[in-house]
Amino acid sequence: MQGRAGRLGPYDLERRPVSYFEPTGTCPTRAQRASLFPAAPKAGRDHRKAPPRPAALRPPRGYNPPMLLGDLFDLSLRGRPDAMALVHEGPDGRLRELTFGQLRDRASRLSAALGDRGLNPGDRVAVFLSNRVEFIDLFLACIRSGLVLVPINVLYREREVAHIVADAEPKLVVTTTGSFSLFPAGTPVVDVDALTAAAAPLEPAQTRPAIDGDAPACIVYTSGTTGRSKGAVLSHNNMSSNALALVSCWRITSADRYLAALPLFHVHGLGNGLCSWLVSGCRMRLVERFEAGRARQWFEEFTPSLFFGVPTIYVRLLELPPDVARSIGLRMRLFVSGSAPLPAHILEAFRARFGHTILERYGMSETLMLTSNLLEEERHAGTVGYALPGVSLSLRDAKGATVAPGEVGEVWVKGPTVFSGYWRNTDATASAFHDGWFATGDLGQLDTNGCLTLRGRATELIISGGFNIYPREIEELLLEQDGVREAAVVGMPDERRGEVPVAYVVADHDIDMTQLRERCAQSLASFKAPRVIVRVDSLPRNAMGKLQKHLLPSPPA
Repeated sequence: MQGRAGRLGPYDLERRPVSYFEPTGTCPTRAQRASLFPAAPKAGRDHRKAPPRPAALRPPRGYNPPMLLGDLFDLSLRGRPDAMALVHEGPDGRLRELTFGQLRDRASRLSAALGDRGLNPGDRVAVFLSNRVEFIDLFLACIRSGLVLVPINVLYREREVAHIVADAEPKLVVTTTGSFSLFPAGTPVVDVDALTAAAAPLEPAQTRPAIDGDAPACIVYTSGTTGRSKGAVLSHNNMSSNALALVSCWRITSADRYLAALPLFHVHGLGNGLCSWLVSGCRMRLVERFEAGRARQWFEEFTPSLFFGVPTIYVRLLELPPDVARSIGLRMRLFVSGSAPLPAHILEAFRARFGHTILERYGMSETLMLTSNLLEEERHAGTVGYALPGVSLSLRDAKGATVAPGEVGEVWVKGPTVFSGYWRNTDATASAFHDGWFATGDLGQLDTNGCLTLRGRATELIISGGFNIYPREIEELLLEQDGVREAAVVGMPDERRGEVPVAYVVADHDIDMTQLRERCAQSLASFKAPRVIVRVDSLPRNAMGKLQKHLLPSPPA
C-alpha cells in the first residue's frame, strides 16, 4: 500500500532501494532489516486504522533465494571470493592454489565457451577425466548453465564407453587427446586443454538458467554388476539436499581441510566430497588418485581434518608406521568410509593405530546418502547408522510387507536425495519404485533404535535346501581368521540343495585351508559352511573398491 503524497507505505518493499543482500552475499545488517520491516506504531500514539497486512510479502528487489545447486555453491564462490579454496598439482607437478573467486571466474568463462558451442539447458556434457581442476571447472560450468554433467569412469574401455555415449547422447564429450580413440566415430569429442584455452579470453557468463530444482544436474551410470549400467538422473534438489545434510550432520565448516582422493566421476567423490566442500567453503587438496606411497606426504604437508575413503584405502593406510599414523590422527577430525562394507577388523585396527573410529555411512548412485553413524556417539562395526534428515527407511519382505525390528528385509527408501528415475529407461524405473518407495536391492536389519546393519544384496542371497544364507555372515567369520585379508562368498548351483556357498579368500601368508574349513564348520550351521574355499591372489573390484562377485572365477570341480 502506498502512503499519501506519493510516499512509500510500510509494505511497499519492492520499491525500496535497499538490497536485502549486500553485494558480497552476506546477510543484511540490523539497520537494513529495520528499514525493510519498519516497526508497527505503538498503541495509543496513532489511532488511525493500520492498512491490512498482505498474505505474503514479495521478496525485495535483488533478493535471489538459493533454489538451485549453484546458489548454494555461491555461498562460497561469491560470499568468500578471496578465501583460499583449492590446492592442486599443475601439469608440471608443482602445487597451485585457487581462491573461490578465481574458481567462479574460471567456471563462468567456461560456461560462456559452452554456450558459444550451441549448448542449451538440458543438454548433456560427458566428462572422461581423472581428478584435475578442469573437472571442477566443467562441473561448475554445467551447474551454472543448466547443462547435465555425465561423468564417465576413466577405467572404462571402448565397449563400456560406447554404451554410455549411445544412451546419454551427449552434445559434447570432454576428455584428453589420448582418450579420443575410446569413443565411437562421430562422437563430439573435444580436448580439455583446448576447451580451457578457448574459454580463457571470454567474458564470464552471468546468465541464470531458466530451470527449477527438479531439473537434472547429473546422470550417474551405475556400476552394472547385474547387466548393462543404467543412468541415474540426479536433480539439483537431490544434490542440494545431500550436501546440506552432510555439512550439517558431519559439521563441515570453512575451518576444515579436506583431502580429496576419491575419483570425481563417482558420486562419493562428486556428490559428497565436492559438493560438501563448495557448500561449506572449506579448503580442499585435490589429488589425481589415491597412491599409498604418497599418502604420508599428503597428510603431513596438507594436514587435513577431513577425509573420505573406501575400505581398500583404509587397508593401505594401515601400512603406515604407527608413529606416523598417530601423528596424522592427532590432526584429523573425521574419517568417513563408504561405497563398500568396512570389515570390522579394519575398523578396530584403524582405531588402535590412528586413534579414530571411522564413520561408516550408506548410500547409492541412485539415492546419494541415506544413513550415517552419528558424529558424537559411539560407532559400532558393521552398522551404517541412522536415516539422514528427510530420509525414510522401511525393511520389506519378498511380498512388500514390513518386517519386524531385527528381521532381515530389503531396504526401501524415500526422501529428498532419492533420484526420479533411470535415464530413458521407464521399465527399470517402474520396477525399482513401489508406491513412492525405491527398492534398493540391499538386505538389512533395523534395530529398535532405527540403526541399520546391511546384510548384503538381495540378488546375492543364497537359498540352500530352503534355508536363507547371507554371504556377509560367512565373510565376516573368514575375515576374523589369522592371515585372511579379504573374503567373498557366492552361491554355486547344486543338484541336491539348489545352491551351496563357495568362499574366495585373499591371504597375507600361507594358511591352512583345511583348518579354515574346520573353523567354519565349528562356527556356522552345517548348511552355511562353505562347500569349497578357494584362495586367490586378489578379488575383482571396481574403481571405488566395490566387489564384483560376478567376475570371480569358477571354483575347481
